[in-house]
Amino acid sequence: MKKKIHIILLLAIIVTGIRLGLVFYQRHQDNARLVKKAAPPLNPDYYVNIKKLYPYDLKSAKQLTRQPVWVKVGFFYPFYPYDTTSHHTDFSHEAGKLLPLQKLEIKDVVSSVSPKTGGLQVLAVFKESGKSYATAIGRDSGGDFKFYSDDMFFIEDPHQLYKHWPADIWQAIDQHQVKPGMNELQADFAIGIGLLDSGSGSVDKTLNYPNGGKPVTISFRDGKAAEIRPGPAS
Repeated sequence: MKKKIHIILLLAIIVTGIRLGLVFYQRHQDNARLVKKAAPPLNPDYYVNIKKLYPYDLKSAKQLTRQPVWVKVGFFYPFYPYDTTSHHTDFSHEAGKLLPLQKLEIKDVVSSVSPKTGGLQVLAVFKESGKSYATAIGRDSGGDFKFYSDDMFFIEDPHQLYKHWPADIWQAIDQHQVKPGMNELQADFAIGIGLLDSGSGSVDKTLNYPNGGKPVTISFRDGKAAEIRPGPAS
């Protein structure tokens, strides 16, 4: 009788072990499917290597004159008339704001006192339609320079940096238009910087784009433009 009991207990242990093994295996398979389903495809935009110049003084900032640059954030940075003869920047009259992905040929990098701040501004001088203009790319506090030109400009053609984007997306960007399916970066390239609408979430969000006086509101779902409509007047 004892031997039979031992055999029965042993069989019960074996059956229980098999059942536990099957349960753990099934859970592992279910978790693997969940992980596989939840993992989104890798975004190739994250792997774009954007070169920077890291200027540290006026001389090193003149590297900007060696190649064209493209504006990263449109309708944000103001520029002013610049007199190349007197080397004077007319800070009292804003000539406009740099356009999204506007291509510039920087002719010189100079410093000038701004009446607005009372300090020395570092300026990139460029020509547009035969006239010279200057836009601030940093400041000089008694030889202590602070530059933001790397945040302002691409020094390589964005069309090449993001050549994995479809041709129709680039066509819309070059025409400063947005279309459904664009991601936030593509929309920024097309119509400039967008301001997050209050109440937006981290996944589904709404951004208001001033767009140089022609406001546009875009609702993004899963990172893609789902609804595009006229924005609120500023």
